[in-house]
Amino acid sequence: MSSIQIRLPDNSIKTFTEPPTVLDVAASIGEGLAKSTVGGLINGSKEVVDLRTQLNDGDQLSIVTSQSPEGREVLRHSAAHIMAQAVQELFSNVKVTIGPVVEGGFYYDFDPEQPFSQDDLPKIEKKMKEIVKRNLPVKKEVWTSEKAIETFKSMGETFKAEIIQDLGEKEVSVYRQGEWFDLCRGPHVQSTGQVKSVKVMSLAGAYWRGDQNNKQLQRVYGTAFHDKKEMKEYLHLLEEAKKRDHRKVGKDLNLFMFHDSAPGMPFFTEKGTIIYNQLTNYMRELYIKYQYKEVITPQVFDVSLYKTSGHYHCYQDNMYFSDLGEKGVTGVKPMNCPSHCLLFAAEKHSYRDLPLRIADFGRLHRYEASGALHGLTRVRSMCQDDAHIFCTHDQVAEEISTFMNMLKETYDTLGLTDFKVYLATRPEERIGSEEDWDRAEEALEQALKNLGIAYEIAPGDGAFYGPKVEIHFIDVMKRTWQLGTIQADYNMPKNFELSYVGEDNSEHRPIMLHRAILGTLERFIGIYIENTDGKFPLWLCPTQVSILNVTDRQSEYCEKIKAQLLAKGFRVHFDDRNEKLGYKIRENQLQKVPYMMIIGDKELEDNKVSVRVRSGETSEPMSIESFIDIIEKEVQTKSLTSLIKV
Repeated sequence: MSSIQIRLPDNSIKTFTEPPTVLDVAASIGEGLAKSTVGGLINGSKEVVDLRTQLNDGDQLSIVTSQSPEGREVLRHSAAHIMAQAVQELFSNVKVTIGPVVEGGFYYDFDPEQPFSQDDLPKIEKKMKEIVKRNLPVKKEVWTSEKAIETFKSMGETFKAEIIQDLGEKEVSVYRQGEWFDLCRGPHVQSTGQVKSVKVMSLAGAYWRGDQNNKQLQRVYGTAFHDKKEMKEYLHLLEEAKKRDHRKVGKDLNLFMFHDSAPGMPFFTEKGTIIYNQLTNYMRELYIKYQYKEVITPQVFDVSLYKTSGHYHCYQDNMYFSDLGEKGVTGVKPMNCPSHCLLFAAEKHSYRDLPLRIADFGRLHRYEASGALHGLTRVRSMCQDDAHIFCTHDQVAEEISTFMNMLKETYDTLGLTDFKVYLATRPEERIGSEEDWDRAEEALEQALKNLGIAYEIAPGDGAFYGPKVEIHFIDVMKRTWQLGTIQADYNMPKNFELSYVGEDNSEHRPIMLHRAILGTLERFIGIYIENTDGKFPLWLCPTQVSILNVTDRQSEYCEKIKAQLLAKGFRVHFDDRNEKLGYKIRENQLQKVPYMMIIGDKELEDNKVSVRVRSGETSEPMSIESFIDIIEKEVQTKSLTSLIKV
């Protein structure tokens, strides 16, 4: 009898007399592991397979447990089924559609006879918990598509029948828990009891298949975790996220606003503009250090430019156009790269000119659907710390290394130290030859390996013109945001027929690297507000120092202090309102001002200042000169923490 060998992550071998399932392998290792198994990773793949998947001889298996990040997705996938079962047990004549896992949880779209209300959500959650307690075994069945369509149609589940018809497969998988079942590819847990903690979160509207011409459905959001402790932590972070919502904090601090006259296009107030300009000024300092040339390019171009670059095919639905009749069609630019190609083409270049790094803070416009707009993090008018590097193939690795150094310097300065790196590979819709894509992906991957940077593959997530290295920042609430990126483009230089003269005196095609560090400034500011809760480092603060007098007797001294601070370039406010000191302190505390100078008779007599820091503690009295020396250093070093001793 031949044996089946399965290799584990530690290179140990498990031997079986017949092909085992993922769960069989887990059980052969230990009962505890088997109880927590929810899936597996086979032969290095990142896609979790069902625990019922049969393995082949020589397969390498990594078992996925309910405690792991991958396992959490399986739990949530199964929780979506538990939600659907709960809804259909509670309410009659409810049709089910789809229930995918999303960031932070899952949702399920329903077509109910009577619309759900907010009061129904606790009932659904209670029923879900009942189903979890029943610990119903989850079984996978494979049906012919013909049988599945007939079965779901007979149940009135027309959406499911439509999905199966569109799949065009001979067979489909169905997962059954108790008497209830659902069409699904999986993977799923062993039993409903493995989903230890569930929570129904919210209710929203949705169109079938995202098309507003289709039937409107009701979407119920939920989340699930391995245990109650994880759920409690998640709900705490969710509450914290609500408090830190940049739309709320931005309004409280008077940083920006929106108006129906320009939907999706932010207005930055004086205070918000200070933050905006401080960030761009900082990036300009780095541009000098890292040898970038800043340019200004037009905002409106003939649409033919975007057809040449390849953007028109992919971005036309997100662009603003103006039809000029016989004069043609123009478009407000949604990105800078085509105009930078025009700049490069305007001059003759030698290999000695490369790498040529062109930076641009040009304003961009992209039409986003109104439902997708979200404060500063999804807007229609924006600016990026955008740049393009024209270089030779041999220079790509060094340019990526320099970019990563620049990125790390920026993120360290801003306190963004927790991030992951992804290599996004070729998407289905792309331009250029497979040979160019091979070279571009290899160049990016080799550069990351040379730098010793840990990264994960994001298959199919590249741009239409080239693969990307993406930097995903993890904020204090453990949410992930894509910020920086560098992209290797072998195609756009070809579309614009760009060239440089090489050492051999012949024409060569440059490589184009698209790169950003902060990304869209509007979006970055929104993310940064939430990460810091609006408590910006001193160099970024709109108001760096507030002076608070106790009575009018100190007003002249306060004005003198204000003048000294203004002369040194600090942003200072003298709060001389005829209000009680406690009120003024609370008001400035709410504005998250880093330093408050409390000036009373004693400070006036001693010619000193007492400084109250943002945390609420107060320093020993000091001279104004000493205070200025300290905060000058804090600004110059862009310190993330106060240098005032309290």
